[in-house]
Amino acid sequence: MVKAKITVNGYGTIGKRVADAVRAQDDMEIIGVSKTKPNYEAAVAHQLGYNIYAPAANLEAFEKAGIPAAGTIEEMVEKADLVVDCTPGGVGEGNKPIYEKAGVKAIWQGGEDHSLADFSFNAICNYDQAVGRDLVRVVSCNTTALCRAIYPIDKEMGVKKVRVVLARRAADPNDIKKGPINAIVPDPIKLPSHHGPDVKSVLPQINITSAALKIPTTLMHVHTVNMEVNKDCTAEDVKNIFGSQPRIRLVGQGISSTAEIMEFSRDMGRPRNDMWENCIWPDSITVNEKELYFFQAVHQESIVVPENVDAIRAMMELESDGSKSIEKTNKAIGLYNK
Repeated sequence: MVKAKITVNGYGTIGKRVADAVRAQDDMEIIGVSKTKPNYEAAVAHQLGYNIYAPAANLEAFEKAGIPAAGTIEEMVEKADLVVDCTPGGVGEGNKPIYEKAGVKAIWQGGEDHSLADFSFNAICNYDQAVGRDLVRVVSCNTTALCRAIYPIDKEMGVKKVRVVLARRAADPNDIKKGPINAIVPDPIKLPSHHGPDVKSVLPQINITSAALKIPTTLMHVHTVNMEVNKDCTAEDVKNIFGSQPRIRLVGQGISSTAEIMEFSRDMGRPRNDMWENCIWPDSITVNEKELYFFQAVHQESIVVPENVDAIRAMMELESDGSKSIEKTNKAIGLYNK
């Protein structure tokens, strides 16, 4: 089997997870990862055997730090079939000319605008439309979770409208620069938030409005979701639909908080305590006159990782069937939600 040659531009919170997930697949391989500075993440990447590439101006700094660089970022890109850009939001747009010059396919993350790739991806929703594409944007953590929950309900019952409030973590666990420390911040104050329009970039038929708050926690986001559907249904019907989804986990057994979800992930032995699935509390699922309500928790550091792998597989035409790709990705990284 000829493996697809993949590089990860930006070995940070998302990039290091994507690199490990790609490495676990049998139909793709990591050619290299990039770092701008020879910090602890670069040192660990070197220890793990990744070829590290850096900006030309920083190559000497890597050598002095005892982290040998394999070359420049441009040289890394030249060796790839596809680049997964995991640089910070707003930075990836500036890398597009590099990818175009090298003639490689590229994936960006949800921090970039939809217009950068003119296609926004979620594996369960539109895998088939990504097959063979050159440019793709994998939507953000919150949008990924909303698409995974909305799509199967719309398919089975028809969704008339969605209203969602997102309680967003203020920063990632390793982030020492952001807050709030002792506040709840409407973000944005002017409604609606961008999350609804972002869902529509994947599911344009969905009538959705969103509002968001930043709260002083680092673990996960939590969504309060209200959907109005076209068909009569029961809470049990909704649970059965969610329970059949490959990347939704129904959390119970005494789990009543995001802290316990993260502890559950640790106890399962997940790498970096990652929870790649939407976590929906089945006891929260309530139906009243064709309106359903539920809470779901979203691990912002990892939920988009399997989506990136599936996007690679679609773009490189390694698998035309989205459900087969999802199954393959899940098995390789150890995502078992039943």
